[in-house]
Amino acid sequence: MTIGSQVKQCLASLKSIEANLNSLALKTEDEEARQAFHETCLKTRKVVQEMETRVSELEFEEPQYKGV
Repeated sequence: MTIGSQVKQCLASLKSIEANLNSLALKTEDEEARQAFHETCLKTRKVVQEMETRVSELEFEEPQYKGV
């Protein structure tokens, strides 16, 4: 498995985690838990955005990783 595909797999996992946190935040009735899920979702979104930037940089530097 190439570095490019590992980074993209990590990004996909992070997006899944973000979606799960968002879903939990919407479904829970406990306000404290809802806030914790929401805050963690926001932090995860920042990491996802940083990873997306890194994927773009990686694809620019190494065109063979594009679309992998």
